[in-house]
Amino acid sequence: MNRLRYFVEDQIFGVCAKLGEKLNFPASSIRRYFIYATFMTFGSPIILYLVLAFWLELRQHWRRHNSPTIWEL
Repeated sequence: MNRLRYFVEDQIFGVCAKLGEKLNFPASSIRRYFIYATFMTFGSPIILYLVLAFWLELRQHWRRHNSPTIWEL
């Protein structure tokens, strides 16, 4: 079951998991509140989610670029 959960988190950017790690809050609760907020506001938090996903990917790219491994030199 955990393997499936990690696969799904990787496929949908892991924004809630990363936010949960930063805030020391369970990722499942963040997902639940995100779903509630999405239904209550007719989908507008999806834009925030996509911005956060873009920012996390960009940040990860910067980190890889600034400190390459021995194989990437």
